[in-house]
Amino acid sequence: MKVRGRRECQDCGCRWSYYGTGSVACPECESLRSVGVDADRTLHTDAPVTLDLTPYRTAAANDTLPQVVDDCKRDLRAYVRRRGFVDGGTLQPLDGTVVAASELLQVIDRFHRRRSPSDAAHTYLLALLRGADQGERPGPESVPDSLAAARGLGDANAVDAYRRDLLEWLDEHPDDAGRRTLGTLRERCKRVEALQGDVPPEEAESLVRAAREVGTYLIDGDESSLVGAQNRLA
Repeated sequence: MKVRGRRECQDCGCRWSYYGTGSVACPECESLRSVGVDADRTLHTDAPVTLDLTPYRTAAANDTLPQVVDDCKRDLRAYVRRRGFVDGGTLQPLDGTVVAASELLQVIDRFHRRRSPSDAAHTYLLALLRGADQGERPGPESVPDSLAAARGLGDANAVDAYRRDLLEWLDEHPDDAGRRTLGTLRERCKRVEALQGDVPPEEAESLVRAAREVGTYLIDGDESSLVGAQNRLA
């Protein structure tokens, strides 16, 4: 959406950045009577939200994770839903926390629904839970077969969310080569979605890398990154 980033409270006169708070409420007096003071509206899709998986790591250590799976999925959905990739008109990279959170949402759901998950699946879930909120996750070679589809679908969902923000940004910053490459990326994502994520983890990883390369091209003008993305998607 497009917003006027700087706001002023009509009750106490406080000025603040909507980009920093994600709220029209005054941070000083909590009044909702505020107005945007920027002359123009600016594309902004991100929100100041963080992901803290500490309670669920603690639950896993205490063997009580099954009791809080629904809470964990709720927090992951809320985080992924509120995250975006345009901050005050500035395009951002596809960061690791969004990708890991998107995967963890799929992994923990599938793990929980299995009657007898394997030790390998349990180990992988714990590794993902350990680092997802810091943007870290195991490499594709570590993914057990039983969770490959979860990884694939999580990656496709994160990539497609990024692609949508890139397209919205491109409406104001036209780039035909970038837009065409995003079209190819969408077709690859649709294939993974149609297969319910059931693709080799390396293929899912290539979608994430291609999306990041398109982002680097649009952010920095690095044409070699665009070529890299096109080669991955060929």
